[in-house]
Amino acid sequence: MTDDATAPIRLNKRMAELGICSRREADDWIANGWVKVNGKPAEMGVKVTPSDRIEVDKAAKGQQANQVTILINKPMGYVSAQAEDGHEPAVSLFTPQNRWAEDNTRFFFNPQQLRGLAPCGRLDIDSIGLLVMTQDGRVARQLIGEDSVMEKEYLVRVAYHGLGQPAPTGQLVRMDDDDPVTTNVQAVFPPAMLARLRHGLSLDGQPLKPARVEWQNPEQLRFVLTEGKKRQIRRMCELVGLKVVGLKRVRIGKVMLGNLPLGQWRYLGPHEKF
Repeated sequence: MTDDATAPIRLNKRMAELGICSRREADDWIANGWVKVNGKPAEMGVKVTPSDRIEVDKAAKGQQANQVTILINKPMGYVSAQAEDGHEPAVSLFTPQNRWAEDNTRFFFNPQQLRGLAPCGRLDIDSIGLLVMTQDGRVARQLIGEDSVMEKEYLVRVAYHGLGQPAPTGQLVRMDDDDPVTTNVQAVFPPAMLARLRHGLSLDGQPLKPARVEWQNPEQLRFVLTEGKKRQIRRMCELVGLKVVGLKRVRIGKVMLGNLPLGQWRYLGPHEKF
C-alpha cells in the first residue's frame, strides 16, 4: 500500500499545504507559467509528491506582496459578507475616510484592494468588534481553513433567565422570561452551567470543542473559541439559560482589536502575525 503522506496530490493543494499560496492563486500562477516542478514549467492539474521540487517565479511573489489584509471594528447593523435584507456589508466601511488616523502602516489605499477582499470568519449583524478581511489566501487558510484551530476571543454581556424542565421537544423552558437577572449575573448563574459552557454542549448534532469561558465582571463573560459555528456563542448561552445582550470580538490569534475605533479600519502590518 502507498503511504498517504507520500501519495501524489494536485500541485495546487500541495502549494496550499506548504503555505505558499491559496489553491486559487496556485491555479492562476500555474496558468501564468510562474510555477516549475523539478525545473520544468508546471501544467494545470499535475500531481506531485513531497520529494518533488516546487519553484515559484518572483512575479508571483511580487503580486502576493501587494495583497492586503485589513482589520475592521464592525458596528452593529453590518453583515460580514454579502449585502442581505437591506443591510450593508462590512466591506462598505473600507474607504479612505474610515481609515484609522493612527494606522502607521506604509500602505496606500487603492480601489484595486477591494478585488477579492473576503471576510475570514463571520461576525453576525448584532455583534461588534474585530473582523478580518483579506486578499491573501494564506491568511484565509490560517484563519478559516478546515484544519484551523485559531483562537478567537469575545467579551459577552449576558442576562440570566434561568432554566426550567425540558419540554417534550427537548427544548428547555425558561422560568423567568419576563424578569431576567441583568445585574450581578455571576452570583445567580450555576457553576455547573459555566462548566457546560466550557465543555459538554452540542450544536447541530455535533459536540462542541472545549472552550475557555470565565467571568470578566459580574455581567460579562470572556469566551475563547477555536471554532466558529453560526451564532455559536448566542446559541451556547441559550442552552444554559443565558441571553446575550452584547457581543464583541476583541482578538483573533495574536492580533488584538486594541484601540481601533468602531466603524474604522486599519491595515495588518507586515510585522503582525496571527
